Amino acid sequence: MIKKWKQLLSAKKADALSDRILSVAKGQLVPITSVSDPVFSERLMGDGFAIIPQEGAIYAPVTGRVMTVFPTKHAYGIVTPAGLEVLIHIGVDTVELGEAAFSSDIVAGQEVVAGQLLAQVSLPVLEAAQKDSTVMVVFTNSQDIADMRLADAGAVAARAEVGQVRLKATL
Repeated sequence: MIKKWKQLLSAKKADALSDRILSVAKGQLVPITSVSDPVFSERLMGDGFAIIPQEGAIYAPVTGRVMTVFPTKHAYGIVTPAGLEVLIHIGVDTVELGEAAFSSDIVAGQEVVAGQLLAQVSLPVLEAAQKDSTVMVVFTNSQDIADMRLADAGAVAARAEVGQVRLKATL
């Protein structure tokens, strides 16, 4: 009986350490290694994936607490209840575009649910400024990931499930 309880508790703990990952936008899912910014493509900030957006709505890929909102609203940090740290970075070298390109009502400390609107990006403004609009989704505590499964590259709907990440159990 005790053995069964331990197995049940262990399974529940493993489930609690697992996060579903949703697409942040409608577009093309691509490997993080294919993005034009070497900080992301070389996984210097962690592993993940990227979406080349077809629309300007950017959604939360996970449920959690927003820990960081960059003043320019081009990047967001979310920590899930399981402890997964997720950076959502909109575009490459887009920081100087600020309010001309990005808008959001999300604030640091706010709870968000996976699929909730996080930001709006003006793709025409990025295009006019000759900026890459790729949205990078990076797991900044990749060293704590036990298992990561991501969908294959290709077309993806906004808010569609594109993966699952399981963190290492901590005792």
